[in-house]
Amino acid sequence: MFDELKREKYVDWYGYSASVSPYILEQFEKEVGYPFRPEYIVDQGYYNNQYRIPSKEYKDFQAFQRREVARLAKEMVDITHECGKEAMMFLGDHWIGTEPFVPEFASIGLDAVVGSVGNGSTLRLISDIPGVKYTEGRFLPYFFPDTFHEGGDPVKEAKENWVTARRAILRKPIDRIGYGGYLKLALEFPEFIDYIEDVCNEFRELYENIAGTTPHCVKTVAVLNSWGKTRSWGCHMVHHALYQKQNYSYAGIIEALSGAPFDVRFISFDDIKQDAGVLDDIDVIINVGDADTAHTGGYIWEDAKISAAIRKFVYCGGGFIGVGEPTGHPYQGHFLQLADVMGVEKETGFTLNYDKYNWEEKPEHFILADVKDIVDFGEGKKGIYAYEGTDILVQREKEVQMAVHSFGKGRSVYISGLPYSFENSRILYRSILWSAHGEEELHQWFSSNYNVEVHAYVKNGKYCVVNNTYEPQDTTVYRGDGTGFKLHMEANEIQWYQLEENSEENHGKNFPLQKNQ
Repeated sequence: MFDELKREKYVDWYGYSASVSPYILEQFEKEVGYPFRPEYIVDQGYYNNQYRIPSKEYKDFQAFQRREVARLAKEMVDITHECGKEAMMFLGDHWIGTEPFVPEFASIGLDAVVGSVGNGSTLRLISDIPGVKYTEGRFLPYFFPDTFHEGGDPVKEAKENWVTARRAILRKPIDRIGYGGYLKLALEFPEFIDYIEDVCNEFRELYENIAGTTPHCVKTVAVLNSWGKTRSWGCHMVHHALYQKQNYSYAGIIEALSGAPFDVRFISFDDIKQDAGVLDDIDVIINVGDADTAHTGGYIWEDAKISAAIRKFVYCGGGFIGVGEPTGHPYQGHFLQLADVMGVEKETGFTLNYDKYNWEEKPEHFILADVKDIVDFGEGKKGIYAYEGTDILVQREKEVQMAVHSFGKGRSVYISGLPYSFENSRILYRSILWSAHGEEELHQWFSSNYNVEVHAYVKNGKYCVVNNTYEPQDTTVYRGDGTGFKLHMEANEIQWYQLEENSEENHGKNFPLQKNQ
């Protein structure tokens, strides 16, 4: 949406507000049994952007639109197939009715999806799409004058984009890569063309080694919010994965997960309400964001069935990681609705007359063992304090930034914010292991240097070690059985190793027999 000066005023990849017509109003009422009202999408002027907790009526409207759009899109796909061509959809800009992780999407019959890759999260948003023959990522920079001009450095941007996306490719590869824009501009930068040739060759090598194979996953992690699977990898992303000051401290969690050795799932509060058994095979739940948003749940936590299910999950041994203002919603004398689980609460003025004595830091903790300097919490949070019995890992001026707490047989970790960086990715990795009682699993397919990562594909007898930086790195690489070896890596280098036996039981206990660069 643009204003009277032709400036972009409002943009939302996930919005359903620009999709109303007389036909839709009439058809919606026929299908759901009640009339459509403007407030279902205007939503107090917020236009139901993805930070708003969706009402029943809005979710009904989304489901209706998905059915309508899928039906129309299928007509176009059928025409394309009749002409003997493949039908590919470009993902991005506006997704009304074509969000790729909903059941209706498969009915469209698309052959492929292509999307712009801005980081690891957008890569996984494309590569994880089910029900298509292949996926393609359009890498940056685009061949546009904003980058390809005299004095510009497109190689620098291309390197940053590739090394950022590569972490996610190693977990779930796209099938094809590409670039786009005005080719004439790119031809004026021969060193850029040479670098892209290297990227293409490396991508072919990655794809040959890992396509069709499920990588080794240390734990199963579920990101819990109001959207669940529908907004897989897209939560905390407004559009184009652009930096937002109020957002980057949370988006860093999703970005870290995009290239981490975990089975990552996205579940909604509705999923839990319909069947609490959805938590049975999950090791750790992550709830991240500001209070009273769709990402943390807001008033949904007033539902005793939801809060009881999560408490039971943790009490019986599960892990819970809360980032920012997790479960935040003022209700029944609490701001953080799982304050008893996390062992922390937020001071909003209502508990100023309660004395608070727990401020001692205990930084010698498993989670912080790899931290070399002060932890970057991004924007962090104000007013968080710890209950007695909670271990504070970091507090600044009597405001808790990180804490851990036991609840029954389970464990919880609180973090005020975690922007994406290699060090913070390691903090999240250790937080997941600790909350799931998995400390002893640390030295399995692991690098002692957090700038270097290990990805294992045990079923096809391979693993790789990758330097995520453009500087040489030294590390100790640990195989699946905990045995290790020292390794020096050049800038951005990736080394492939082959295991002697192609079996799960082998678990990487043999020394590497083959190395490719």
